Amino acid sequence: MSAIDRIAEFHADLTAFRRDIHAHPELGFAESRTAERVAQELSAYGIEVHRGIGRTGLVGVLKAGDSSRRIGLRADMDALPIDEGNTFEHRSRHAGRMHACGHDGHTTMLLGAARYLAASRNFDGTVHFIFQPAEEGLGGAKAMIDDGLFERFPCDWIFGMHNRPKLEVGRFCVRSGPMMAGGAFFDIDITGVGAHGARPETGVDSLVVGVQIASTIQTIVSRNVRPLDTAVVSITQFHAGDAYNVIPQTARLSGTVRAFSMEVMALVERNMHRIADGVAQSMGARAHVDFRVNFAPTVNNPDEAEFAASVCEELVGTERVDRNPPLIMASEDFSFMLDRVPGCYINIGNGDAEGACEVHNPAYDFNDEAIPLGAAFFVRAVERKLAGS
Repeated sequence: MSAIDRIAEFHADLTAFRRDIHAHPELGFAESRTAERVAQELSAYGIEVHRGIGRTGLVGVLKAGDSSRRIGLRADMDALPIDEGNTFEHRSRHAGRMHACGHDGHTTMLLGAARYLAASRNFDGTVHFIFQPAEEGLGGAKAMIDDGLFERFPCDWIFGMHNRPKLEVGRFCVRSGPMMAGGAFFDIDITGVGAHGARPETGVDSLVVGVQIASTIQTIVSRNVRPLDTAVVSITQFHAGDAYNVIPQTARLSGTVRAFSMEVMALVERNMHRIADGVAQSMGARAHVDFRVNFAPTVNNPDEAEFAASVCEELVGTERVDRNPPLIMASEDFSFMLDRVPGCYINIGNGDAEGACEVHNPAYDFNDEAIPLGAAFFVRAVERKLAGS
């Protein structure tokens, strides 16, 4: 019997678990209930549980045989600060919090693999089941790494996955090399001289300075980044002023940058400082740039990408695995784990049925039909990497 068929035997249990944590979403570094539920399940399977890694993260450890080989499997647990728009029974019970990215499904797929492997133990080595907090821009992967993740739980390889809406259930995407963009957030604080709205000549208008900086920053991609490279600079916030008749003394621009290499990210940062400082000084104001890289680019190891693709093809057939999908401008902090350990991050189809809109949308829902497929990928990755002699 195949791994998919075996996992299908307890698919109903996994679906119930997924819907329970969907109904009780928790934001980054606050996943206490979710982490405890995961820990209880792992313990029930006979898996050793280590809590509190990276604050609310945890790792399950399962050993079989005598081999020193070790593989890491990772899933994220956090939700997003979104009011859910769905009306089904398992919708969020908490205003302003929602699993709008499928992390409830990712967690459940990894649990499904853990349940199967704990029962079969058809491998020789150690599996580390890594349940990560705070993927959504808060640095959960880095927090686990800084907390000694790979010193305490060394891995020879590491694998993770994310659902892809509109990709048919039963299909996978695997890309060698850069796959997802690195991401940075920035704030540009501008200080001018406040004045009466009727007497602008007595002040330095921070709002006008901000407009000029915002406009000029858009030249970074068009005039500083090579056409063969890719980058996005988006200003998403502009805050200035509180009254109709006051020229504001301060203003703030905020936004995000995406790029597929740290070299391009550094280039954008340098030019953002240059433009903000230069424009502000030319208009009699001052500017301060706070540029924070939250995600490195997600870059798959070529050998492990080939391995992951072969596992996917074993499960669903060659024609249902896309080995050259488009680059993704969104970011993923699994990148920090891939910086430390050879591995691969793949996409699994979430279908196009109800709830299969784009992620970070109030109408999103993870497709439970994908659970056995995702769990089976993790299972076969373990059984092949840690095959007995």
